[in-house]
Amino acid sequence: MNGTWWIDRAAPRLAISINRMLRAFSRCAGALSPVVSVALCVTVGMLAHSAPTKAQEIAFDQWLAAFRAEAKATGISEPTLNAALTGVQPVARIIELDRSQPEGRLTAAQYLERVVPTSRIDAARTRLERHRPLLNRIGAQYGVQPRFIVALWGIETDFGRNTGGFGVITALATLAHDGRRSDYFRGELLNALKIIDAGHIAASDMKGSWAGAMGQSQFMPSSFLSYAVDQNGDGRRDIWTTQEDVFASIANYLASVGWKDDQTWGRAVRVPSSFDPSLVGLDTVKPIGAWQSAGVRRLNGTDLPTRQLPASIVQPDGSGTRAYMVYDNFRTTLKWNRSTYFALAVGRLSDSMIAP
Repeated sequence: MNGTWWIDRAAPRLAISINRMLRAFSRCAGALSPVVSVALCVTVGMLAHSAPTKAQEIAFDQWLAAFRAEAKATGISEPTLNAALTGVQPVARIIELDRSQPEGRLTAAQYLERVVPTSRIDAARTRLERHRPLLNRIGAQYGVQPRFIVALWGIETDFGRNTGGFGVITALATLAHDGRRSDYFRGELLNALKIIDAGHIAASDMKGSWAGAMGQSQFMPSSFLSYAVDQNGDGRRDIWTTQEDVFASIANYLASVGWKDDQTWGRAVRVPSSFDPSLVGLDTVKPIGAWQSAGVRRLNGTDLPTRQLPASIVQPDGSGTRAYMVYDNFRTTLKWNRSTYFALAVGRLSDSMIAP
């Protein structure tokens, strides 16, 4: 998911959400029938009374009714609300997946071996050649090298093969009702409804990951609204099935957050045994020449490039392990996904597509 690894936020005070619900209810109540108005008034009142509790301690149906009132007040149409929210129920498996994310179980070396195997490298080269005319046009338009578009596509969804089988609305509603990151997912759920309401995709076709990341680019709904592109001009931003839109959306995301198409991401390097470990990390930025003077060399032992790009040294597995000298585009990749491992994988896969 991009952008879309989200920051693990502390659970917000539910009272803030309740106040928002009350405001939403007051705006839309006049458009509702008396029976529905009374029912919603009772529901919201119950939620307000229980504001100090966690979201998941409120019955899901009550929570969903209040959310629906809020969504309607923001302008979401009744047909969209009916299509997207009718019959939605929380899914226990989604909560299990959220609670059991693998953290720190793999070294960077193990991660790279798993995520960038020879089979994926071969597939990336094939896709680059197959779509080269389109990728070249989009790369030139947005200022992003085609190999990086393909690398992100490959790592996120295995070139569109694995986009996730969860209903995005169900996934986001489940996580929004859960108390751990409810405020974040509530916002993403509302964004997902906006996407459906705008006609980009039908609610039943909005599939993605258990966390709500969607389509071949695995955009969260907020990223979709900010960066997805209707490249083929059919009036829909289709990151699920339209190749032009998928590639352009990836490129537009990168370009919008600072990508530089005259630079690469970085490279694996050697550091001397005397290298000061306090210099490792993204907080330390020096021109390449300064790292050359500090004894850093290319992996094959030759001198570093002479272009004086700002660079940092990272060693994700700790002192004495593989080191990388990374540039601004590495930092840009981290805006897509905050994982250093992920950014290294994108770099490695993109490099594999350069002709020797």
